[in-house]
Amino acid sequence: MSYQSLFKLLLGTQLEPWLDTIEQQIDTGLSGIRHGELPKWQKVLSELPEIEVDQVNLDAPTITVTAKQKLDENKKNELKALLQQLMPWRKGPYCIHGVDINTEWHSDWKWDRLKDHILPLADRTILDVGCGNGYHGWRMLGEQAKLVIGIDPSPLFVMQYQAVRHFMGEYPLYVLPLGIEQLPEKMRAFDTVFSMGVLYHRRSPIDHLLQLRDCLQAGGQLVLETLIIEGDKNQALLPEDRYAKMRNVWFIPSAEAICHWLKRCGFKDVMLVDVNTTSIEEQRTTDWMPYESLVNFLDPDDHSLTIEGYPAPKRAVFTAIAP
Repeated sequence: MSYQSLFKLLLGTQLEPWLDTIEQQIDTGLSGIRHGELPKWQKVLSELPEIEVDQVNLDAPTITVTAKQKLDENKKNELKALLQQLMPWRKGPYCIHGVDINTEWHSDWKWDRLKDHILPLADRTILDVGCGNGYHGWRMLGEQAKLVIGIDPSPLFVMQYQAVRHFMGEYPLYVLPLGIEQLPEKMRAFDTVFSMGVLYHRRSPIDHLLQLRDCLQAGGQLVLETLIIEGDKNQALLPEDRYAKMRNVWFIPSAEAICHWLKRCGFKDVMLVDVNTTSIEEQRTTDWMPYESLVNFLDPDDHSLTIEGYPAPKRAVFTAIAP
């Protein structure tokens, strides 16, 4: 998996100093020592067929690539079998040469809720923190973004991105096997930074907000999506153990608290732009993610509560401007 085209794009930009470390960071993130499934996933990538592309659609709910010559059923089934070796697929949906990847999340619904509340993405350099397999990054390119760099420490999600990219061709979207801690400090290089579904996984949410701020140019926009609870600016939930069966959930604050935190971190023009209770239609078990999903994480007798008795997942989107 070559990232040479990304390295060339970084030359002569504010991100050029990152070239000192980025290649080694990627190699470490994809080390076979780090994840035992990596050789299997790499074998899948090596077996993906070369198919001449007719059309790519990045500005519709389903990210779609179609072939100049339609695949027959046997070829389509072979492609589906390969892509299913990269399960579970959590973010999407995608349609790759007639193979519908019905992901756990209707990530298009989240995009629809926020896209009209953010600054136009055309010609912007964007960082997507915790990007998964890059679904939202493709949608950002559909809005004419100049360059999108997604980071996610899960090698599987990087492999899914590479599989999709194999069929898409050269686009300025790159998903790297990194966490935000590995980015150069105080780089102040991005026009827009997205952090969606990350904040509640951080032991220190204030430090995360400061890291996000330091990735942005002065006047750049943060788009933050996270779990919230009801309450005033002094309230946050710290689960005793798990939340909705998730082990690594730390702080779930109120919307007012997040606005307060963002302002304390120096952000300006802080706005709450959307609140949505996650439905079992938006996050669910599918053939491409056959394990437990939201319905299994909720109280079976009262879907307003998690299985542990906490308020059911409610998500909010905030925007803010970096100083």
